[in-house]
Parts: sequence; structure tokens; C-alpha cells
Amino acid sequence: MYAILDIESTGGKYNEEGITEIAIHRFDGYQIVDKFICLVNPEREIQPFVAKLTGINNKMLRSAPKFHEVAKRIVEITEGTILVAHNAQFDYRILRTEFRRLGYDYQRKTLCTVDLSKQLIPEAESHSLGKLARSLGIPMSDRHRANGDALATLKLFKLLLNKDSDKRIITEVIREETHGELSPNQLDMVFSLPSETGVYYMHDKDGEIIFLGKTKNIKKRVNQHFTNVGKLARKLQKETKKVTYETTGSELIAILKAYLEQKKNKPRYNHVSNKKLFTHTIDFSQNGTEHIVLGVEKNKLLEPKKMAFNGTQAAKSFLNKISDEFELCPSSLGTDVSSYHQEPVGANALACNEKVLSAFDRYSIRNKNMALIDRGRETGERSFILIKNGKLQGFGYVELNHQINNIHILESIMTPMRSDENTTFIVETYLRKNNRLKTIPLTP
Repeated sequence: MYAILDIESTGGKYNEEGITEIAIHRFDGYQIVDKFICLVNPEREIQPFVAKLTGINNKMLRSAPKFHEVAKRIVEITEGTILVAHNAQFDYRILRTEFRRLGYDYQRKTLCTVDLSKQLIPEAESHSLGKLARSLGIPMSDRHRANGDALATLKLFKLLLNKDSDKRIITEVIREETHGELSPNQLDMVFSLPSETGVYYMHDKDGEIIFLGKTKNIKKRVNQHFTNVGKLARKLQKETKKVTYETTGSELIAILKAYLEQKKNKPRYNHVSNKKLFTHTIDFSQNGTEHIVLGVEKNKLLEPKKMAFNGTQAAKSFLNKISDEFELCPSSLGTDVSSYHQEPVGANALACNEKVLSAFDRYSIRNKNMALIDRGRETGERSFILIKNGKLQGFGYVELNHQINNIHILESIMTPMRSDENTTFIVETYLRKNNRLKTIPLTP
């Protein structure tokens, strides 16, 4: 027997959240035999970003029952079941925290459909509930509301049950009642971490770095390492005795630092490869003709007139993006040449080429001197990444505008970074995906 569960919470500090809505569907493997759906008065304020995401606000919950008024019903409907949720360690932790406040030790085995889908559908582009449901054709309504997400999880779970015909994998993924609970030492480590963007370092008893990663939320990510299942998670849970970190403010700086420091330190449990991070390139060269025709090529050298991508789909998506953004000539994409009667020449070819080169200039760092400006680590501070002659030079932080526009000042205050084909790929990929990043041309 299973209890398909989804919880919406107030957000806030770790283990201080409250439940705002809960949906539970008791499922016998074939059909729903009981259900409980209810708004809950959390007796604390909802974080604004959570209210915006879910549509649940403080006013809606004033007349809702408090948790102690629905606790008995939750115990009864989940009695003798395995709790099933997408990111189950979150829902189970929140539920246990609420019961703990009442002096009751609530324990159930759990099964996470994230873990299960990673094993049964490893080829999925994303294992988030929304994207996974969309890719599998699972209809969703009331996204980010407890019952909407619970029903989507139920439909996903049914599909996964069918895929795992002998139930071997499901048995392996089921977690014991206390699994996912942090030890006192792990709790101390997690509580000391900030919920900020940066790089974190996991150390063993000798102080050696055994794993390092980048994230937009250091506290949340390390907590996931301590509560996840899998071979890597178990090794990190067993061997990590200390976690240190460095906040960066900028996600791009965190990505670059993690990549370069993994190569330098070679932590025991990071997969560090000397291979290129990209597999394909788009060729912007003219191939001896007047007219530029863009083409996707298999992983070759990242030459000056090329852009790199991790897969053909990413390259084709970019071509579609710049085609719309810059109104590229169809012939520049190698399509619909017949409408021109022949390959564009003269003024027509020049006009088509200018559009292509404008797109390339917008999203490339080649041969440029520029500063990429992003958020800093605190209010009033901004981060920068310095590019000189198309190569990554380093990063740093500034508070005054005149510092940003002076390449010599930036060079004197930056922390150097090594440049290679992969760092160029990382920076240009980030430029393609993040419009928030501000670019400032610099004069050497």
C-alpha cells in the first residue's frame, strides 16, 4: 500500500518551515482507496516568493485548520503505507518536523519518484516533476499546489510501476523510516552553511577535499548530499567530517571556479576529465564563398569562427533562437535556398552575412576585451569576469563604477583564472542562457 504525498510549505530557514497545504492519496497499486486534501494554518508567515509560486497567501490560511487538528487523519491515512513523493526527503522531513513539534515520532518508509525515475528513465533530459511529466505526456493542472502535484506524482508512479515489472528496482529505492535524517554532526554542518550561491568543499577526517561542487544554494545542496541515496551519496555521508565554502554571488563565477578547482585538486569523488565539455560546434565561416551558411559539426577544435555546444539539440535550439532574434535569411541556415533562385551574392549576401555576424558578436567573447558584470556577494557589491583578447583572465568584485570601466584596475584586483576551450564554452553557454548578465566593452 502506498500514500502518494505532496506538501506545500511556508519556506524559510531549514527545519523552521510550516505546512500550508497537504494532499495524500492512498493507493493500493491499482486505484485510489482514500484521499485527504487540506489547507493548513502554519502559524507562521509564508515567504513572499513561495506565495507567488503557489498562490497560497496568509489570508487564505487564517481559517484553515492547524496541523494538530489534522495530524490524526494524516496518521490514519498513511498507516501501513510507503510514502511516495517527488523529492520525498523534503516532504518526509517537513512532515516529521511538524509531528515532532507535537511530541510524536512519526515514521514511515519512503519512496522517491526522483530516484526511481533516474533509474527507470535515465535518458530523460530532466527529472523535475514538471519537465518529466511534460516529456512523458502526463497531464498536469494546479502546478505547485499540493493536489495538482500529488496527482501528477501518482500518474508518474503508475508509469514507473509498469516499467519496473518485477519490482526489484522499487524495492531497492525504498528508504527505511529514519533514512534521510541527518546525524547531529551533519546537522551542525548544514546549519553553519549559507543559503547562497557559491562553491562548497567536503573534507574527510584528514582535511582532504573529497568532493567539491557549485550551487545556487549551498545549504540546500549539501543537505541533499546528506539525505540522498546512491553510491556517491553514501560515500559522502560516511566520509565527510567538515564542509567549507566560498560564496561567489555570481553563478557563472561558481561554475568556473568549480571546473578549474576540480582540475587542480582532483577530489576523490569528483569525476574529473581532461575531455572537452562540448561535443558539437556551429561553423560561422564562409568556406571560400561570399555567403555564410551555418552548420552543426561534430566536436572539432574551437576555432575563432565557431561556437561550441553540448549536443546537436542544443546547437539547433540556438540556431532557432538567433534565427528569430536576428531575422536570419533562410539560406544562412542552409534552408529554402530556392526562394533566392541561387545562392545569395553581392548586396544580398552582404545583408545576410551581417545578420549572422551580429548574432555571433552578441553571444561570443572571441577577440573581445570586456567585463561581464553580475551580482555580488552582498548589497552594493558587483562581481566581474574579465575577458581580454577573447580569453578568460579572472574574476573579482567591485563597488565603484569607475573601477568597472578601467581594464587596468580590473586586472590589478582580479583573482586570475586559467583559460582554455572549456572555459570559453562555459562563458558563452552562460551568455546564451542568461540575459541578466551585463557586458561592458573595455579599451586595453
